[in-house]
Amino acid sequence: MPSTIKTKANPEKWYCIDAKGKTLGRLSTQVANILRGKNKKTYTPFLDTGDYVIIINSNEIEVTGKKELQKEYLSHSGYLGGLKRETFQKLKIRKSSRIIEKSVKGMLPKGPLGRKLFTKLKVYESNNHPHSAQKPEII
Repeated sequence: MPSTIKTKANPEKWYCIDAKGKTLGRLSTQVANILRGKNKKTYTPFLDTGDYVIIINSNEIEVTGKKELQKEYLSHSGYLGGLKRETFQKLKIRKSSRIIEKSVKGMLPKGPLGRKLFTKLKVYESNNHPHSAQKPEII
């Protein structure tokens, strides 16, 4: 049984956001609120009432201050001494979509609901995306 029943009064929308020149934290907060459904009257904390979000131009996201050089992203292989560090600048060059994904995922609830909401986020490094058939509303 689905967690929420979608009716004509509560359809799921698709939104498209251009990350060009936007600040990481402010963009992530806006996206997390849309994914949770906090921008709707039908918001319920324990249900998935959110919409889909497409983010384009993730390679042109910005951060303030010295974060570009000082912010680090950590990952661990699970083995002893398997901690890997990568700065914002290097991760932006290698896989810029992961920066936004990691930021938004940290703002979503932890547990099954948060994992389900995270699947509604689509991040692309370029201006093109394969979701034009859903007719996303541009924000």
